[in-house]
Amino acid sequence: MASPSPTPKGALLTVGETMAMIAPARAGRVEEADAFLIDAGGAESNVAAHVAALGHETRWFSRLGDDALGRRVARQLASRGIDVSDVVFDRRHPTGLYVKDPGRGVIYHRSGSAASLLSAADAERVDLDGVAVMHVSGITAALSSSAADFLDRMIRRARRADVTVSIDVNHRAVLWAPGRAAAALDALARQADILFAGRDEAEFLWATPTAQDVRRRFPEVPELVVKDGDIGATAFVGDREVFEPSERVDVVDVVGAGDAFAGGYLAARLSGAAVADRLRSGHARAAFTLTTMGDSIGERITR
Repeated sequence: MASPSPTPKGALLTVGETMAMIAPARAGRVEEADAFLIDAGGAESNVAAHVAALGHETRWFSRLGDDALGRRVARQLASRGIDVSDVVFDRRHPTGLYVKDPGRGVIYHRSGSAASLLSAADAERVDLDGVAVMHVSGITAALSSSAADFLDRMIRRARRADVTVSIDVNHRAVLWAPGRAAAALDALARQADILFAGRDEAEFLWATPTAQDVRRRFPEVPELVVKDGDIGATAFVGDREVFEPSERVDVVDVVGAGDAFAGGYLAARLSGAAVADRLRSGHARAAFTLTTMGDSIGERITR
């Protein structure tokens, strides 16, 4: 495992599926809405967007359908300062799609998507030159067996290249059975240099009801961050334990807040900030996202 000390300045690389996201343009349910937002939505690219907005070089790799939605997703991510030049456009498989229905959850249309066809061969084409941190999530492991192989190969390559590996558990119950998810995500989490986990998802998966219980489960992870919704977040770095409360906001939509937190935290870490400042940066980005309908915040970056 890498040292828990701040990472030297360099690029953030994220890998994983991004879909086209459709949501009401204003707060309200889909069946009652008159106008809709079409945006790019994916855990890993959301993190990249927040890191880019805070001034760092970011890259994102995945597969998209060679279709209108895929090209739109790539354009939207590029407009947020994310390098998408290595993305593979697949002519045979579509871009995934999901619909946000506030108050009723999320409806996915991602079966057979281009990103679900990610494989170990794709991992070999990803450029790690200049990358300081690679951020991934448990969602990729759930997409398909080939996507799980892709994730495993990416982590192995990052290890060989001395790239810090950041992992967000990101449990999605709709993607796999609880027992299988618990075992697979446990194994994935133990490969992290930096691990993000929600207290509630950790309790569901591993019966660890407190942040300290999560720490006891993963003592080998150099830097563990346990998020607890509107209460706050606790970072365990080496032998240190640091807690910072969440910011108070009027919530419009909670989806994407965890990604925003990870983005704020990682951006601060890339800048060499102290642990408490990393947590505060994470909370600030999460608070920003909680007041919007999109997964990310749509900031346009020009450099």
